[in-house]
Amino acid sequence: MIITAIPAGFAAGLFGIGGGLITVPILFYIFTRAGIDPSYVMHLSVGTSFGIIIPTSIVSVLTHHQHKAVDFKVVRGFGLSVVTGVILGTILAANLSTKPLILYFTIVVYGLAFYLLFLKEKGENLDIKIGFLAKTLAGVVSGFVSAPMGIGGAVMNVPILKYFGYPINKAIGSAAAIGFVIALFGAMGFLLSGHLLDANVPLSIGFLNIPVFLIFFPITAFMARIGAKTSHRLNKRKLTKYFGIFLVFVGSRFLFEYFTL
Repeated sequence: MIITAIPAGFAAGLFGIGGGLITVPILFYIFTRAGIDPSYVMHLSVGTSFGIIIPTSIVSVLTHHQHKAVDFKVVRGFGLSVVTGVILGTILAANLSTKPLILYFTIVVYGLAFYLLFLKEKGENLDIKIGFLAKTLAGVVSGFVSAPMGIGGAVMNVPILKYFGYPINKAIGSAAAIGFVIALFGAMGFLLSGHLLDANVPLSIGFLNIPVFLIFFPITAFMARIGAKTSHRLNKRKLTKYFGIFLVFVGSRFLFEYFTL
């Protein structure tokens, strides 16, 4: 867990993600080996991931804000629609068993991977034009897709914000702030759904595992600060492609898991 938390936190700051794309697969295997009820392994992985993302994203956002790379206006614009999407996504996740949830995770990861790999970069000095309808739709979709996956939604929101004219640094910083909102309500949703389903998972509150949360968040929060600082010194175009390749590996591993369950 300690080894995993280091790259998860660094990636969270570097890309403006919550780190869930790294932590969810690892937590899935940890909880499986720990003998957790297979019906709730994926739910526990996602819920715990959201809990870890909350402090991690706070550190990431504050660091990006120091570089004036967070647009809180667009965050407020996404706010209510993101919450709506998260609630709908949490309801979906609570009603899915582990195997279809893994398939959902795999399909979305593959889609995001190939989008990033073939994304055509636009100029950096575009006029930022994003209307109310676009914000609402983007917010609902990112919240809905993120909730069952335990991610902060930045893998979707960074390309969306770039499409509407945001410079890459501000897109990453703003997406990290939106990710905090997703993680906060996602964690609350999985806490509640765990109680409603009477999951009774050891050492957990709802679908949030306390020991794992306590081990992960100090490391991820520390590394998120380093990652955020690094992001303002690196070539993002190459990093976007590298992250896309990473997602292909994640999706392939979960696809294998789906067919072997």
